[in-house]
Amino acid sequence: MDQRINVGLLGFGMAGRIFHAPFISIVPGFNLKKIKANRAESIELANQRYPEAEVVPHEQDIFGDESIDFVVVATANPTHYSLAKAALQAGKHVLVDKPFTISSAEAEELIALAKENDKVLTVYQNRRWDSDFKTVQKLVQSQLLGNLVEYEAHFDRFRNEIKPNTWKEEDLPGSGLLYDLGAHLIDQALYLFGEPKEVYADVRVQRLGSKIPDYFELVLQYDGLKAILKASMLVRELGPHFVLHGTEGSFVKYGMDVQEEQLKLGNFPANTANWGLEPEERWGTLNTSIKGLNFRGKIESEAGDYRGLYQNVYNAITGQEELVVKPEQARNTIRIIELAMLSSQEKRSIKYS
Repeated sequence: MDQRINVGLLGFGMAGRIFHAPFISIVPGFNLKKIKANRAESIELANQRYPEAEVVPHEQDIFGDESIDFVVVATANPTHYSLAKAALQAGKHVLVDKPFTISSAEAEELIALAKENDKVLTVYQNRRWDSDFKTVQKLVQSQLLGNLVEYEAHFDRFRNEIKPNTWKEEDLPGSGLLYDLGAHLIDQALYLFGEPKEVYADVRVQRLGSKIPDYFELVLQYDGLKAILKASMLVRELGPHFVLHGTEGSFVKYGMDVQEEQLKLGNFPANTANWGLEPEERWGTLNTSIKGLNFRGKIESEAGDYRGLYQNVYNAITGQEELVVKPEQARNTIRIIELAMLSSQEKRSIKYS
């Protein structure tokens, strides 16, 4: 790439070290110049993995560095708004980890600030680059299921114990599954189908002693289509990840994209062959009718690759490509979360507005 973009990474916890630094460091044109980290183990690991980057203790060490063009906010959810705002005010392009903000009003303010400063602002919705979601997207676009009438997506886990010493288990603004995994599921549904007509949700605390909502069922109503989004911390026997039904057939997919597993094992695109390719046993099953012929069989999953998100951001900053994850889309995700919480409290469907 002709233009070199210096990057400052705020945070080297799980998000920073697993989902951001490996891709910033590998996408041509990006230079990971500074990493803000405070914990001794994070500082040690950052120095070990990225010796060319300077590890700094304060955000201002990044905001005040005029050579840094682009700031990635990979910190705790309650800090996203304030740090993104400070970065934009410092004249930086900004990527914020999901969820974008806690409230849609905060999101609106950041969008206006980015426009005022003529800076790229985006959100880390990497799950658009999951192998199975890319496959689902192609199925929807090709209308192989006919007119889609029901879309169901799950993001379930089994963690029946409360993990100690983590902000994610504390009763803080933006904590809980709806802001965490829900932000991904909602973004995917909005990306496929646009804004819904109505929102209904059941948000609960299921684990004994939990301080956060650890279960939700969210239903987005469209004309002729119902999108069901679910996540729970108490699913020991996993069901399908995606289930789609249409007037001509169905698609059922078990198992998650393999990239997160690989990243947590310390494998990265630079040193892993066939990055983002799902094994055949995870391919989804399509049962449909195509021009009068009945078909039932496995559909090979598309290759997933989170590099695509960062490559698009680089291209958007350098004026080569339109931004894929637009901040207005991320704001709509937060608005859905707000309406979902209201719906659950009032036990009724809420019109989307």
